Amino acid sequence: MPAFLIEYHRPSGRVKCTPFDSLIEATRERIRLDRLNEDPDMEIVAISGASENVIRHSHSRYFAAV
Repeated sequence: MPAFLIEYHRPSGRVKCTPFDSLIEATRERIRLDRLNEDPDMEIVAISGASENVIRHSHSRYFAAV
């Protein structure tokens, strides 16, 4: 099942959604980015879903400003 890495900056509402072939790949990238991230307002999450549209619906708070 596809997975998506979401980088969400809470104050600005800026969001970046990157597709991956698997949750394992997305999680590895999330862990790598978490280690580099110094911004406490940045959320980095890996989510599995059938499509980006499904993720946008199920996790709509990340996409409200888009």
